[in-house]
Amino acid sequence: MTVELISVGTEILLGNIVNTNAAFLSEKCAQLGLSLYYQTVVGDNPERLKGALEQALERSDVVILGGGLGPTQDDLTKEVAAQVFGRVLKEDAHTRQRIEGFFKLWGVKPEEITENNWKQALVPEGAIVVDNDNGTAPGLILEGNQRIAILLPGPPNELIPMFNQKIFPYLHKKQPETIVSEMIKICGLGESKVESMISDLIEAQTNPTVATYAKTGEVHLRVTAKAGDEAEARKLMKPLIRELKVRFGNKIYTTEEQITLEEAVIALMKEGGMSLTTVESCTGGLFTGRLVNVQGASEVIKQGFITYSNKSKRKLVGVKKLTLKQFGAVSQKTAKEMARGAMLVTGSDVAVAITGLAGPDGGTEEKPVGLVYIAVAIQDDVKVQEYHFTGNRAKIRESAVVAGLTQLRMGILEHITL
Repeated sequence: MTVELISVGTEILLGNIVNTNAAFLSEKCAQLGLSLYYQTVVGDNPERLKGALEQALERSDVVILGGGLGPTQDDLTKEVAAQVFGRVLKEDAHTRQRIEGFFKLWGVKPEEITENNWKQALVPEGAIVVDNDNGTAPGLILEGNQRIAILLPGPPNELIPMFNQKIFPYLHKKQPETIVSEMIKICGLGESKVESMISDLIEAQTNPTVATYAKTGEVHLRVTAKAGDEAEARKLMKPLIRELKVRFGNKIYTTEEQITLEEAVIALMKEGGMSLTTVESCTGGLFTGRLVNVQGASEVIKQGFITYSNKSKRKLVGVKKLTLKQFGAVSQKTAKEMARGAMLVTGSDVAVAITGLAGPDGGTEEKPVGLVYIAVAIQDDVKVQEYHFTGNRAKIRESAVVAGLTQLRMGILEHITL
């Protein structure tokens, strides 16, 4: 089946909000094995929305519309969809009761509910009403002429759970085949390198397929197969997944979609019974914060230092004054002393030190903005790597964090295999 997305809202067109709903829905449609060829953003204009919906229904089996289901005058998605499908709007008693119950939780009496809120209880005749457990506007499914329109509320905290819990199963049943996907997450290799390593597999693919998704410092590979049932789909995927594991080896940090790089690192350190100390300069705590996001990180992290100034590098982790004077704060020598000093001060098994130039100012020809040194110390072994990141200040700092996690992970793996 082909699917098309229409995001409704002038605020999206004006750039007042980022259209995260489209990204979420696109990924979910890919998981379902639906073919997505078009996405449209339409402002709160009934004529333009009508034209966009009619065009979408001509070329796609399913059209998913997000936004425009609220109580205000510019919320017109439901009205336009009813017009396109030739349906009249009628009050749905069940939805009215749910709206009343929603306001009751907020201490609002039925007689105090403004009239425009009851607008949300009007639904196109014959539509499937999808209860909204996080708001007042229900979702709607309109079926007709071998086409389906799915109307979802705009707020992500309403749209996402509604789609996951109710729309995803509905669409899954519409698919004649079972779609199964598995994610392979890679760190330490760029997107172009990964793609070149699997170009032969991509060119020859039919079923299963493999698709690449680039993240900061990571590349994710989604392997997807279609079959009559899940067991058969997984059987089809097995040889391809095995081949990917052979090609990428320990660059693969997980094959579970929900696992993040920082979770994989924490799990690895727990397994090895290791404690960690961090020393950050240009990242200013971002690296430690990423690790602290992981539940159970307290079992691993012993201490974290933010040594932004030269004085703090000397005072807190024992970087030598001569080193700073001769080589500078952003240097291989300083990074090494930061990591080694952190281990000595805290007695941890592992230390990670990050120092660099995040910009936008302060760079020179010898030490340009984006230059970052990361040191990983494990027992008596300290390894320092030099990086040259591009982008703005935020991007450089984010790239340094991911590089630090990747370098830490590889250092632990090397230590384990020694």
